[in-house]
Amino acid sequence: MSHLFCFGLGYSALALSLRLAPQGWTITGTSRSGDDGAIAFDGTRPLPNAVFDGVTHLLISVPPGESGDPVLTCHRDDLARRAPSLRWVGYLSTTGVYGDRHGEWVDETSPLAPSTARGERRLAAETAWRKLGLPLHIFRLAGIYGPGRNQLVALRDGTAKRIVKRGQIFSRIHVADIAGVLAASIEKPHPGRAYNVCDDEPCPPQDVVTFAAELLNVPAPPEIAFDDADLSPMARSFYAESKRVSNRRIKDELGYRLIYPSYREGLKALLATLSR
Repeated sequence: MSHLFCFGLGYSALALSLRLAPQGWTITGTSRSGDDGAIAFDGTRPLPNAVFDGVTHLLISVPPGESGDPVLTCHRDDLARRAPSLRWVGYLSTTGVYGDRHGEWVDETSPLAPSTARGERRLAAETAWRKLGLPLHIFRLAGIYGPGRNQLVALRDGTAKRIVKRGQIFSRIHVADIAGVLAASIEKPHPGRAYNVCDDEPCPPQDVVTFAAELLNVPAPPEIAFDDADLSPMARSFYAESKRVSNRRIKDELGYRLIYPSYREGLKALLATLSR
């Protein structure tokens, strides 16, 4: 019997859960509110140790805060003691740990040099998780999109912006491919490995907005120079880094074949479900 426990049953973890549940997996996990059958966990107090009984696989998607990783703060020793019974542990990190590379390529062997506070916290969390002696796999996710979270929705909501910053390159990944990569890793574990999870086509973000507008047959929003854009601090931090991220390892080592090799295939599929 396989039992996946997810610290943070959010967007990506739910996609994996929906993939595994029909195969007979037991799925449990947490959310901040404890809604929809999840266990409430806000990082301020530990869970009852019994929630880990029978758990064979563990996924961590809770982000670290300024004071560190809340899961480790509450359960470092509990999880270390359960290492012999865990077959696979996955930690969802970010490609932000590579920092700004001025549009150049990075892979999993590239130096880790985060250039934002958020990236520094992720790297610190990766390092701390590696020290527990768990069968750990680190997944560095590019920008996530999928149902309900994509430029088609943003265009319909009137929130899409076509911001142009010279030389800016992002990588991205459909949530279904995140679930696919995680499932492939579970089938073929390599404890200690890190994997970049992104599609085949890094590109300027305004190109994605333009393509989404073409699919909807609506005018693309006017271009806005980055220096003139009214962005939140979080959104502005994304533009602080420009790089192309290689996904070769998920293909060569896990044998994974992307469902959506680029934003074009991903957005075309999402268009068919947009009105649902």
